[in-house]
Amino acid sequence: MQNNVTGEMVNESETATDETVKKNDEVNDNESAKTEKETAVSEEPEKKGFKKRAKTDKQKERITELEDRVMRQMAEFENFRKRTEKEKSFMFETGARSVIEKILPVVDNFERGLAAIPEAEKDSSFAEGMNMIYKQLMTELENLDVKVIPAVGQEFNPDLHNAVMQVESDKYETGIVAAEMQRGYTYRNTVVRYSMVSVVE
Repeated sequence: MQNNVTGEMVNESETATDETVKKNDEVNDNESAKTEKETAVSEEPEKKGFKKRAKTDKQKERITELEDRVMRQMAEFENFRKRTEKEKSFMFETGARSVIEKILPVVDNFERGLAAIPEAEKDSSFAEGMNMIYKQLMTELENLDVKVIPAVGQEFNPDLHNAVMQVESDKYETGIVAAEMQRGYTYRNTVVRYSMVSVVE
């Protein structure tokens, strides 16, 4: 009977030990689970923060890319505008120069006609009308920045004058324009027609 009591006590002791171990294991498991949960909770904001930063960086890159594209397009448009204005100006200058070149022979004929009027008829209404038309024509040419090239008495300038002959002169020194056979003109400081002159040799 004593042996049975002793056996029962041993069994109870082992059972108590097992229960203690189980409790300890449960406590450890709970603590591990709690630690893992806390770790997961602490890592979650970091992940969210990383994702937010990555999203912000992508947005900044996109904004920079769009700004660069806009700047390039603005530069291209500005170049296009300047190029177009330059082409328009060139076309206008070319057209104006062509018209002026065609008008100059008309001016020459006016001057020849006025020079051919006899002295006795220079005060006639016809001669006065011719002079008025000629002056109006020359005024309009001046308004277009068309100017007569000075010739007689000026030093010969190959950029403005076209020498067709050399002459002797007591009035002018060597290299001076002595006479003008045809007037020259400039348009906006560019020669439209050279003066046809004779130069003192």
